[in-house]
Amino acid sequence: MTITTLSSREFNQHASDAKKAANSGPVFITDRGRPAHVLLSIKDYQRLTGGQQKIAELLAMPGIEDIELTIPVQKDLARAADFS
Repeated sequence: MTITTLSSREFNQHASDAKKAANSGPVFITDRGRPAHVLLSIKDYQRLTGGQQKIAELLAMPGIEDIELTIPVQKDLARAADFS
C-alpha cells in the first residue's frame, strides 16, 4: 500500500493523478500542512466500512407490498384503577 500526500492546491490542480494514486492506497490531502481529508478507492472504503448499508436499505424488503398485515384487536388492555 502506497500512501500519497498532496496539498489542497496540488489536489485541485491534479485531481486525476490523485484518483489514480488512490487505487494504490490512501491519498492524504492537507490544508496548511495538516491532514484534512483522505481520498480512498471505493473498494478500500467498502472494506473499511464493512460494506454497511443505510438503515432504510436494511429495512427495505422487496415484495413487502404484497404481504397482508392483520393485527388482532386487543380488547382487555385498559383496566379500572384500584384506589383501595
